[in-house]
Formats: sequence, structure tokens, C-alpha cells
Amino acid sequence: MAAGIPELIAGPRSVARVRGLRRSFGDRTVLDGADLDIEKGEFVALLGRSGSGKSTLLRVLAGLDPAHDGDVTVAGEVAVAFQEPRLVPWKRVHANVALGLGGPDPQARTLAALDEVGLTGRRDAWPLTLSGGEAQRASLARALVREPDLLLLDEPFSALDALTRITIHRLVLDLWARHEPGILLVTHDVDEALLLADRVLVLEDGRIAHESRVPLPRPRRTDHPDLIRLRSVLLTQLGVTLEGT
Repeated sequence: MAAGIPELIAGPRSVARVRGLRRSFGDRTVLDGADLDIEKGEFVALLGRSGSGKSTLLRVLAGLDPAHDGDVTVAGEVAVAFQEPRLVPWKRVHANVALGLGGPDPQARTLAALDEVGLTGRRDAWPLTLSGGEAQRASLARALVREPDLLLLDEPFSALDALTRITIHRLVLDLWARHEPGILLVTHDVDEALLLADRVLVLEDGRIAHESRVPLPRPRRTDHPDLIRLRSVLLTQLGVTLEGT
């Protein structure tokens, strides 16, 4: 498929497959032959320097950027949570979560999703009255209510304070374990990637330039020797030189 919305695939395990993805903006090529596979129930984190094309790759997988070349295939339902929760301010929380939701009994599904993210008591609140963490919970509920096979997270934790971030990390891992979607998390935070993901990828020069697997049980600690080693490897791949090295 040369361009447009990703086509469906029938593979029993793959939820996303990208081959030779190329995307340019004018004279600037952001993605140049990128390849990527995400399996069902796999948590993948994508790192890269600013402007490396991380969010562009995510938008292509979401079907939001059709002006690309290469083969992009996805299986089943796709949902996205962005850095900004993007809640509609004139709709209450429950209406935001249910926005565009079809299928049987959308009200019951909406209430169940709000309960999962701990927002049952805020279902009738206006978005502007929510804290940053609550707004991001609502965004996650809106994504999960669609029961996605592929969940795309575009730096959804970056604007949160440190304590709220830890809480949302735990919530995402709990929801992921319960629903088992394939997840692609775009982030600038190496520690965040190592704490959450099964695989951490580095995007450079328009392609996946590095992959590190993280074969440690969760929850993880940033002071684990294996994570310290992987952190050093990933920072080197990102062009960051540590003191004393």
C-alpha cells in the first residue's frame, strides 16, 4: 500500500507492520525507509531526538497522515492518546469519553472505562475543572473504551508532575495487562521507556537505528543494574555522552 489509511492484516499476532516507510515535508525527509513490527500484547517504546519523526510515524499508524510512501498495515481497532488530552471543553467527561463511540451499549462501556481509570466520581465534570492527571485519565478512558488492538501513546505523560506521572505509569501498565493491546509509546524519557516497555527503539536518520529488549519483570526500579546498563546504551545511541565515559 503506497499511501493512505493503513490497511488491515490478518496475522494472528501482528497488530502493526511497517515496511519502507518514507515521509517528507517539502525538501526535508523525516522518515526514510523505516521498518517496524508490533505484536499483540507487546509494549514498545520509541525514542529519538526532537524532529526525528517519532510522532510522524505514530500519526501514520493512526491513519492521520496519509501522505506517505511504503507499506503500512494494522490489525483491528486503533486508538490514540496525545500529549494534550484534547478534551472537548463544552462536553462533560463522560460525553468526551463516549465521543464517536458506536457499537452496543455505549453508555455502559463508557462508565466501565471511567471506572477503570478511577474517574467514576468525575463523570459529570467539565474538562476545565480537571487536574492534569485527571484529564490524562479521561484521555486514556476515551482510547480504551474502543477496546483497541493497537494503542498509540504520543508523549502522554510529559506534562505531568513527577508524582502524578508515577501514578499514571502504574495505571497504564495495569490497563495494558488487563486489555493486552499492542502499545507504541513515543517518548523523550529514556527511564520512562525502560520502566514500561518490552522493547525500546531509537529512531535516527529516518529509520529504526537501534533496538534494546528489556527482559525484566515489572514493576522495575531505575537503579537495577540491567536498566542502568541499558540506559547508558540508549543515551549513547541518542548522542548523549555521560560524565566519566
